[in-house]
Amino acid sequence: MTQRARPLSPHLHNYRFPLVALLSISHRATGVVLALGTVLLTYWLASAAYGPQAFAQASALMGGVLGRLVLFGFSLALFYHLANGIRHLFWDVGLGFDLPTARRSGQAVLVATVVLTAGTWAIALL
Repeated sequence: MTQRARPLSPHLHNYRFPLVALLSISHRATGVVLALGTVLLTYWLASAAYGPQAFAQASALMGGVLGRLVLFGFSLALFYHLANGIRHLFWDVGLGFDLPTARRSGQAVLVATVVLTAGTWAIALL
């Protein structure tokens, strides 16, 4: 019996996600990151309430290289989630669903994320 060549089902490694899909997945992921980052914010606020020694310890932790890296990631997630959330608000009222507009708004979200994050860190590091 001869075997016929059958097409393989598409797998994730040979399927390219559209930008709109990647941004949607990233929006959900940054929501989780922001929820986890709230624990960090709570720690910082609680340390301020516990006194100067606890606050100094928390500030030293967040002021270190790893702490700043985490804060940078948190701010990146925050600005991405904000910009993409505004985009979703337009979608909620039925605007911007056509593919060219969805692509342009997705690119605008990425540009806004980079500009807002870079601007915030430039001001913070002055």
